[in-house]
Amino acid sequence: MWTKNWREEIWQNLDQPWDIVVVGGGITGAGILREATRLGLKTLLVEQRDFAFGTSSRSSKLVHGGLRYLKQGKIGLTQASVQERQKLQESAPGLVDPLGFLLANEKGSGQRREKWLIQAGLSFYDLVALQWSHRYYSPQDVWMLAPRLNVQDLAGAFHYFDAQTDDARLVLRVLREAVAAGGTAVNYVAAIDLIREEGQVVGVMLQDRETGRETAVRSKIVINATGAWADDLREKVGQEPRLRPLRGSHLIFPQWRFPLAQAVSFNHPLDGRFVFIFPWDGVTLVGTTDVDHSEGLDHEPHITPGEVAYLMAAVDSRYPSLALTLNDVLATFAGVRPVINTGKADPSDESRDHVVWTENGLLTVTGGKLTTFRLIALDALKAARAALPDMPKIDEDEPALNEVTEDLPAILPEAIRRRLIGRYGQEASELMAAAQTGELDIIPNTNVLWAELRWAARSEGVVHLDDLLLRRVRLGLLLPQGGAALADRIQAICQPELGWEDGRWAKEWDAYQQRWQAKYSLPPQETIPDWHTMLQKPETPIISKETAQNQTAVAGLLLGTAFTLILLYFGLRKRN
Repeated sequence: MWTKNWREEIWQNLDQPWDIVVVGGGITGAGILREATRLGLKTLLVEQRDFAFGTSSRSSKLVHGGLRYLKQGKIGLTQASVQERQKLQESAPGLVDPLGFLLANEKGSGQRREKWLIQAGLSFYDLVALQWSHRYYSPQDVWMLAPRLNVQDLAGAFHYFDAQTDDARLVLRVLREAVAAGGTAVNYVAAIDLIREEGQVVGVMLQDRETGRETAVRSKIVINATGAWADDLREKVGQEPRLRPLRGSHLIFPQWRFPLAQAVSFNHPLDGRFVFIFPWDGVTLVGTTDVDHSEGLDHEPHITPGEVAYLMAAVDSRYPSLALTLNDVLATFAGVRPVINTGKADPSDESRDHVVWTENGLLTVTGGKLTTFRLIALDALKAARAALPDMPKIDEDEPALNEVTEDLPAILPEAIRRRLIGRYGQEASELMAAAQTGELDIIPNTNVLWAELRWAARSEGVVHLDDLLLRRVRLGLLLPQGGAALADRIQAICQPELGWEDGRWAKEWDAYQQRWQAKYSLPPQETIPDWHTMLQKPETPIISKETAQNQTAVAGLLLGTAFTLILLYFGLRKRN
């Protein structure tokens, strides 16, 4: 699967009728391909760049219920997210794992109201998940749990659980399970136009971005799952833009320099937005911003100097004793979220709900959260039933990922075996079998095995080197200079598997290093504002106090009602 000449073989077989063509190879498109394949529908997925190239490899890596959405009254979204989080943890241990959170409760005039609101929200969280795991800690206890955290202005903190993942690996596992079940997925193939008859979309014109060749593909329905890029296809059927691309950027620190045992979330001192710091895959991740993305979507996003200063201000406010500087930053990344534009002044107030639109035969699904990707996929397929009247009934209780029934040999520690099974599913044993001498060792300063490089190069659809190092094994996020110090060993393992001559390898390595410097490292340090000055002269908060109080009052009413109903529901269940 996805071995030598796989893209050529797929291209030669595109000229056939399809039930569904999915445009977009992020988590939403991958979920649709997986669920459509379960239903026996002949489905093709195309992605104009690499799989998970966009938002789905640049998210905050959290599989969460969206606690902050409760403040907006999004009870249904939170409930669905918590339930999906639980299902993903059960079906993909090692890929989706629990993560403890400390949520700071700051002193101040609204502290009691805020504490009550968070208490109600976390109670809702736990009841939906059929658990009771949150508790409140005093500042002294918080300091014991997070020794370097500044607790001087805290009334206390809540501890609760969410989950985290490797977002790009989640996409890859969903895609590969779909392909193993009969689906077809190909990267670096763009939908450059729509084929229409009598005003209705009946197919797509595809272009191979590697060769420039084109072909027409017909299907019963075309699903536009391109996320923040969804308006591009919608405009081809005469629709007005409806999306508001928002950028979220992150900083990555070495864990030895910024050690954390669990996540810490708190209000940013400048505008009151939630920010978080948490351990992820051997590093420490700080995020996220939430700003309008003014650059064209054809340009790969990158963190701006202002965003760097904003996140460093958050770090400095809560961890001043660490004296972290820009020289401690290991890497950065930025992604663009697909958010529906309702004209809110504050980007963070825009809804994170997903939407499904059918316009002149083009079905668009966009918005939503990584956590609920399967629910989004099912909603898209339900909307497609009009074009697919013979579609079987959808089983909404199916897990998003296949159960892995075999364990790996005990020559590896249990934690590594668990990680491999989570990220590679049933293929983990094949990965181990392909390893050569010394390749079951861990790459220094990461959790990655050398064998994962070989497997990715051999079997995971790598077209360019950045596909491998930024999305298959994530070394570009985990090592200084994107892993430049390991260039010779990476080449020795991967070049023979990829079948590239020396000239091609050198060109790919140079292109990867240029991309890493431009998109995954810091901007020039002289362009970054002094965050210490920012903290001394706070800007006007994005959300006014009056607005925040109104939101809290409305959310409190909604939460109180929901909380009462849930208690009644579980009380009746227990009685029966």
